[in-house]
Amino acid sequence: MEFRLLGPVEARDGARRVPLSGSKVHTVLAVLLLARGRVVDDERLSRLLWGWNPPTTMNAQIYTYVSRLRKHLGPCVDLVRRQPGYQLITADAQVDVLEFERLERLGRKALEARRFEEAAGALHGALDLWQGPALANVTPFLTDAELPRLEEARNSALEHRIDADLELARHERLVPELTGLVAHFPVRERLRAQLMTALYRCGRQADALQVFQEGREVLAEELGVDPGHDLASTYQAVLSGELRLLPEPASAAVSVRSPQAAPPVMVPPALADFTGRRSELAELCARLAPAPGRSHAAGRARRILITGMAGVGKTALAVQAAHAVAGEFPDGLLHVQLRREDGTVKDCAAALGQLLRALGESCDDTSALAAGPEYQEDLTRRFRTRTMGRRLLILLDDVPDELPLDALLPATNDVAVVVTSRSRLFTMPGFRTVALDPMGTPESLALLAAVAGEPRILVEPEAAGVVAGACAGLPLALRAAASRLAARPHWPVARLARRLSDPAVRVGELRMGDLDVHRSLGSALGDLPSVERELACALAPGAGGTFGAAAAVAFGLSEEQAEDLLERLVEKSVLELAGIDADGAPLYRFHALMRLVAAGPHECRADMPLTGVS
Repeated sequence: MEFRLLGPVEARDGARRVPLSGSKVHTVLAVLLLARGRVVDDERLSRLLWGWNPPTTMNAQIYTYVSRLRKHLGPCVDLVRRQPGYQLITADAQVDVLEFERLERLGRKALEARRFEEAAGALHGALDLWQGPALANVTPFLTDAELPRLEEARNSALEHRIDADLELARHERLVPELTGLVAHFPVRERLRAQLMTALYRCGRQADALQVFQEGREVLAEELGVDPGHDLASTYQAVLSGELRLLPEPASAAVSVRSPQAAPPVMVPPALADFTGRRSELAELCARLAPAPGRSHAAGRARRILITGMAGVGKTALAVQAAHAVAGEFPDGLLHVQLRREDGTVKDCAAALGQLLRALGESCDDTSALAAGPEYQEDLTRRFRTRTMGRRLLILLDDVPDELPLDALLPATNDVAVVVTSRSRLFTMPGFRTVALDPMGTPESLALLAAVAGEPRILVEPEAAGVVAGACAGLPLALRAAASRLAARPHWPVARLARRLSDPAVRVGELRMGDLDVHRSLGSALGDLPSVERELACALAPGAGGTFGAAAAVAFGLSEEQAEDLLERLVEKSVLELAGIDADGAPLYRFHALMRLVAAGPHECRADMPLTGVS
């Protein structure tokens, strides 16, 4: 039995083509083959068959497709049900993808050992297995998920084969092929360097220099980067006439990762008891995963901003989404926290250094004091070069207003970027904003049950309702409360409910290990400019419900100043918009726990005008 994926998906039994009909059956076969004998769960099969909108009968339909495959493939393979999905064991069957990878690996090792004839033969054999675009007759969901990886593997093998052919003095026959490849892949620097080499060795030095100039312009216009090491070194070698003395291209060592090397995964672990946020999580996954039937460049935004007040679960949601779509980003999941433990803001140079090190590039001292603007610009160019063409997801966590985020953004749409920030004023071109509100009562009770244990919540439903109400839907507070119960199995829920019923001590009770409501909300207040912080602290003691700008005017502000400051507090998620009054003016309110923190001991005095307002 022979299976082909590098072209239309098909199975062959000797000279006979196995009759398989429909893109769904071909998709199931391709997914199982690409799993290389591992179990593929029903959820992944469903996603690759129907995207994020599967039919209600998806399990039955998957079973039908598997049954058809089992019938047509016969006893040559073993297609079995293994929870939570299906497993295909191909035994002695030939799979063209596996043969391609074997030959490519042999060719690359021969090239490294300078056995150029052997390398060229193996790599030519690997590329000859391709019968057109891979996975040509499957669903667009599988095509978008797997085709870029397969195409990149083919392009890498092609570049290695050209290296071998250049070493074998086949430069004249390579010029037409490379000219077409550079036109098709204008920002792929290694192909451009190879074309320059072939032209130079054909005595066409001026043409080689023209290819470099065109490449530099394309890289600057489309990506905002300078030529990388390989292309720049080739240019210098053409100018000096020393092209034959060039060292082995650096990309041969770094651009193709060994199959055994794990991609960087910096995001924190997903929460096993993550609860709620189903619609928000579904939206994030739908935008981060390939858009149905179209490329990302023409599809939905892959840059997402998650906003909301401190403790509302922005990072938890982002991390959960990153793990849910990890299969779409085989080159890694990167994560940078933009605030340090003490609340100070991390500068862009330090963040770029952290990202570059994760991508395998060493960096010098990247602190803001040691590195000037020119060095930060160089780091940005290196970062954008490193991420070009890679399928990465980058989580930029807790981004403050003042950080120039553009320096941390990749140049291409291949890289997905998720940003979390308390600021609602935060705007960047191309970003989709997902605003998180506190949880409702059902979600709050579900989170308490997930952490503290469902039996305890079911036994004392009234007390659990009091605890959920005291937490006011804030996930950080709910986790802190539930963790206290989990750590004290002898406590009845009613005991914690009584302790949380007193507003004077409520915030102090909502603390367990690193889960500290007062520290989180206090940090949000502390990050405000002094006049905004003083206004929030002055308003909080008397702001038990909704209020308008008149409440702020009482502290020595004009109506215009009051509205401006209140809007800034909304934008920074310290206040919430609560509606409009009869005159059409906005009404505001504090989140219950934010109000308690702001009304605590502080330096503002409610009987004095605010400082910093003229």
